[in-house]
Amino acid sequence: MKSSELMIRDYPREERPRERLVTDGADSLSNHELLAILLRTGSKEESVIQLSNRLLHRFEGLRLLKDASVEEITSIKGIGTAKAVQIMAAVELGRRIGKLQYEDRYVIRSPEDGAKYVMEDMRFLTQEHFVCLYLNTKNQVIHRQTIFIGSLNASIVHPREVYKEAFRRSAASIICIHNHPSGDPAPSREDIEVTKRLVECGRIIGIELLDHLIIGEHKFVSLKEKGYV
Repeated sequence: MKSSELMIRDYPREERPRERLVTDGADSLSNHELLAILLRTGSKEESVIQLSNRLLHRFEGLRLLKDASVEEITSIKGIGTAKAVQIMAAVELGRRIGKLQYEDRYVIRSPEDGAKYVMEDMRFLTQEHFVCLYLNTKNQVIHRQTIFIGSLNASIVHPREVYKEAFRRSAASIICIHNHPSGDPAPSREDIEVTKRLVECGRIIGIELLDHLIIGEHKFVSLKEKGYV
């Protein structure tokens, strides 16, 4: 950076959007302040705040900026390819987030649905992976997390780790899944012990364990169907 360029940190706190985002939240910032965080620096002729204002003015706000090309953005004096790409990446992330809908979430209505959701990811694993699917009240998957990797053991797969994420995600229920690298999904004594322990803890805290699936080679076992859930 040239000494003549002013960065956001060079301004008084009330004019530093990055600090205000941390303390007051992103929704407290204006459009040009959010852009200033992306741009980071201005030039010797103008500050980054002035540059972001000029950028918005050129595109009549965000309406046209969201569809601007690299060439159009770099036509603005003070904005090179790197800054243009950062802006376009941020716009695209916003666009994708805006397209997310709850209806797009995977719904699990049966053990087959749960197995189908993970089968291609888990059937080739060479180690056991203990995975939890966290569901909302409509049985839609809101989060997937690998809790443990290694041989299943009741003392290692602790309910605290399983249900901690459920609280964090405000999940209504969970489905536990692990694979058998041998390809045979028949439940072991440890599998059954872990399941019973998780069921008991779920009942106490009010988050239901819907099932525990064991994934093999193109086949699976539902411990709910076996009567252990």
